[in-house]
Amino acid sequence: MRGLTPLTVAGAKRRTEALLLAFVVLITVGGHASVGLSMTGHLPDNISGFAVSMTLLALVGHLAVRRFAAYADPLILPLTLLLSGIGLVLLARLDTTYVERWPKAGVTAPNQLMWTVVGAAICIGVLMALRDHRLLQRFIYITMLVALVLLIAPIFFGADMYGAKRWITIGGQSLQPGEFVKIMIAVFFAGYLVMHRDSLSLTGRKVLGVRLPPMRQLGPLVTVWVVSLLVLVFERDLGTSLIFFGVFVVMLYVATERTSWIVCGLLMAAVGAFVVGSTEPHVKGRVAAWLNPLAIYLPEDQRPPGLISEQSAQALFSFGSGGMTGTGLGQGHPELIGFAGRSDFILTTVGEELGLAGVMVVLVLYALLAQRGLRMALGARDPFGKLLAVGLASALALQVFVVAGGVTGLIPLTGKALPFLAKGGSSLVANWIMVALMLRISDSAERHREATAAPPPDPPLPGAQPPVPSPAGA
Repeated sequence: MRGLTPLTVAGAKRRTEALLLAFVVLITVGGHASVGLSMTGHLPDNISGFAVSMTLLALVGHLAVRRFAAYADPLILPLTLLLSGIGLVLLARLDTTYVERWPKAGVTAPNQLMWTVVGAAICIGVLMALRDHRLLQRFIYITMLVALVLLIAPIFFGADMYGAKRWITIGGQSLQPGEFVKIMIAVFFAGYLVMHRDSLSLTGRKVLGVRLPPMRQLGPLVTVWVVSLLVLVFERDLGTSLIFFGVFVVMLYVATERTSWIVCGLLMAAVGAFVVGSTEPHVKGRVAAWLNPLAIYLPEDQRPPGLISEQSAQALFSFGSGGMTGTGLGQGHPELIGFAGRSDFILTTVGEELGLAGVMVVLVLYALLAQRGLRMALGARDPFGKLLAVGLASALALQVFVVAGGVTGLIPLTGKALPFLAKGGSSLVANWIMVALMLRISDSAERHREATAAPPPDPPLPGAQPPVPSPAGA
């Protein structure tokens, strides 16, 4: 886009976004129609309402970005809406099977669509209210205080659901504070590291060929490590602990460019995971299921201690039956996994009915969204914006990793929701807020790049003679 005027650049980005959003609407509406035809032989009764909802989400979102973040990355909104639309299609497909098998299970797709609309509205509200992301730097300590309150709230007021205490109930509605905490800690760490980057860049003594940070500078890392372990012990929330600790280590490495922080972080994570995994019964059970998922089919007296769920084994069967291209939407049996098919195990529905190809498409969509965050970090004009973009992209990537890794058997299960795809209002709203911050940072970065770019030289007039260089010494 070099040589174009700023208005032309903004217009080109928004035209690209509009075209991609049109494809998103076609893909998601087509997917919803395919599910209905496959499972019932006719189009879903709500196909027109679904089409109108997706069209309005795309149109209103596009107009809001055009008005409040005209220079923002044109891929962020289409990627977000496509992932949300795929999640709605999968939940509608699961609703049909779940209600047939368990009449009291209820439907979740309409509620998920409502939370998608709420999340998109909050995203637009953030774009309208936050005209410069650097304003967040003024409130980093207040942000961290609120994050700590939300992080420990489930310990005292949380309900024990599915083996973990990560939810609190307000007015009859459950709230998962950890989904919002990941954004708050990214804001705090970005501001903190900007202020203390120089001291954290110091190096200490060399151990086993790696120069470690001075012991005094290890304080922040140790503090975060202890907090993440407390969350893991008292709330039995492995996913939030991994994301919380991982985001800080990644941002610390980006801010200081010291590989020693990565080494220290990995060692501390390994030690903490070993200790808690060996002592905390719930986490120990998940580790047992990870090491030997098929042992659940052994006689009860021969099973490893703590192994009580067959979800990990059913997930492997689901992926195996899907093969390369899957059985087709609506032709699998995701209900065999049970209630978790609507949360972290929703990826198994993709693997069974869309195959390895479908799983790779979904993971590539997440990778593209994280890549746009890292790209805007390179173009951000201020250190705070750079680190915040890295933190948000890292939080998204880490959450996808811990969920997908747990479902596929790469790591123990964490119980976190797959962003945008899985059922959950808290997750949807929090991730849409993250998208709003990414749009704001990318808009700011692109405006700065266009403002500082040197204008192209004017073309010579017809018939004009080139200037004659003056002799040396003149």
